[in-house]
Amino acid sequence: MTRLNNANLGRLAPEVATPSYDRGAVTPGIVHFGVGGFHRAHQAMYLDALMNRGEALDWGIVGVGVMPGDRRMREVLAAQDHLFTLVIKHPDGRREPRVIGSLVDYLFAPDDPAGVVERLADPAIRIVSLTVTEGGYNFHPVSGEFDLENPDIRHDLAHPEAPKTTFGLIVEGLARRRERGIPPFTLMSCDNIQGNGEVAKETFTAYARARDPELAAWIAAEVAFPNAMVDRITPVTAESDIAELSERFDVEDAWPVVCEPFTQWVLEDRFVAGRPPLEMAGVQLVDDVVPYELMKLRLLNASHQALCYFGTLAGYRYAHEVCRDPLFVDFLLDYMRLEGSPTLAPVPGIDLEDYRLTLIERFANPEVKDTLARLCAESSDRIPKWLVPVIREQLARGGEIRRSAAVVASWARYAEGVDERGEPIAVVDRLREELMAIAAENCIRPTAFIENRELFGDLAEDPRFREAYLSALTSLHEGGSRATLEALVTTRGEA
Repeated sequence: MTRLNNANLGRLAPEVATPSYDRGAVTPGIVHFGVGGFHRAHQAMYLDALMNRGEALDWGIVGVGVMPGDRRMREVLAAQDHLFTLVIKHPDGRREPRVIGSLVDYLFAPDDPAGVVERLADPAIRIVSLTVTEGGYNFHPVSGEFDLENPDIRHDLAHPEAPKTTFGLIVEGLARRRERGIPPFTLMSCDNIQGNGEVAKETFTAYARARDPELAAWIAAEVAFPNAMVDRITPVTAESDIAELSERFDVEDAWPVVCEPFTQWVLEDRFVAGRPPLEMAGVQLVDDVVPYELMKLRLLNASHQALCYFGTLAGYRYAHEVCRDPLFVDFLLDYMRLEGSPTLAPVPGIDLEDYRLTLIERFANPEVKDTLARLCAESSDRIPKWLVPVIREQLARGGEIRRSAAVVASWARYAEGVDERGEPIAVVDRLREELMAIAAENCIRPTAFIENRELFGDLAEDPRFREAYLSALTSLHEGGSRATLEALVTTRGEA
């Protein structure tokens, strides 16, 4: 078995693609916060593709971990010279392994916050990018207000020289650039949030304003915050993935990444300190990301929520199992066609019907083995951003909302913590205790779940939504998930 590192690249099997460029010639140009599976299967892959073309060698990526759990990523990557294997899983069972070399360093912020800040202040760093998840922006899910009462935020405001958070680190880096007369970098969000660039600008300037209003004004005026739409299904790496890479390709990689063949990145072309020639690697550089962004959030992401709770309740555990069940496929397509798509403006260059059908094919890929548990996790950060806007727009225009309301009901039923076979459900959510306590009242006070204003605002007061939600929740308790979906599919066309 060949251990993955620089010295062994030439010893890997011919089936394993390796960097064709001299990694010693790659210099840092990007600092990335949140080096998880998605970043490594997406942004790092695009940069690696450019480097294989002889481009962007001055745009190497320095990863930064902020959370305690990121320590292991630092250790694994350091032992592998920051190399990792990306394995594309094709539906027919083929595997396409490729060693990615665009990541050149990794810093664990809790051990050396000053080192991270100085790296951010380095003039060579021209882009700072983020995949910190929907919950990483520290704002209220309904009001959108930045949470200045967060204990770590309060610490950073009191001790800006020793920050703990992404906000404290990045803003301190910008403050030092300003003091030293160094131009700012572009702050590029790659998270699944509507208007992710605007959200990043709002939250980072809110933090900066609490620290120093003049610094906040400089950041708002001088830093670019481009919007982006990113897409690639990247399940959590399993032990079986590590073993398969070793057995099939003789590669010893402690933390490879697996993903589907499909990938997309639509990016607003707004940078203050230059950018790599990303269009050469297939990135769509556009003036307006919003149509693409809403398409993904309201069709792909919301459909993930539409399948994961119903699927879990019915006893499924993987997305591909759900999307090989005709009843679930009909429900998903009905949601996308009748509720999600009507809220979208035209998307340049995209055939929405083809996009919808492609989503079903992607979800049904049995090789990816995307778990429903992953899709169900952190729902309180997802439903308010991906599905609630669809419900509100459809209510405003008098459109259909039954399927969307049923998805919310399926989440409420899921949060009861047991499926229809009596098997326990491990609810993973930052609001787990609160949600499960409310869901325990579903049969006593059926509107309790949607009366949570932090998640749903005033939706519970809308008679049409409330009626559709209660109908679905009652059906879930009395007949189960399949009966509920059968009723929704057979009432196609009704509002």
